[in-house]
Amino acid sequence: VQLVESGGALVQVGDSLRLSCVVSGGRFSSYVMGWFRQTTGKEREFVAGISWDSGRTDYADDVKGRFIISRNNDRATVFLQMNSLKSEDTAVYFCAAKDALVYVRGKYDYWGQGTQVTVSS
Repeated sequence: VQLVESGGALVQVGDSLRLSCVVSGGRFSSYVMGWFRQTTGKEREFVAGISWDSGRTDYADDVKGRFIISRNNDRATVFLQMNSLKSEDTAVYFCAAKDALVYVRGKYDYWGQGTQVTVSS
């Protein structure tokens, strides 16, 4: 299973950005998908998750109300719409997948290589 993120960029505080992650080599429609982020010297942290059927979405407290996770099963793609970006959102963003019919947080099985998001003030 391969996950390839795109859409990272250098933006200004208050801007919006949309990340995409295309999944190949597996059965995307059966995967729970998630977005995580990591900054230098810190642990990777959960950002958002979505169930296989989009019926359940989940967000970290510090992005709730600003970020939106969505997916298109026909295109095997998951998105992260990021609005009202803050400097503290600067990180490498990773998408991840796990084969699960029920959404729960926790361990993911497959990971992408990451895409850099830099929010400049």
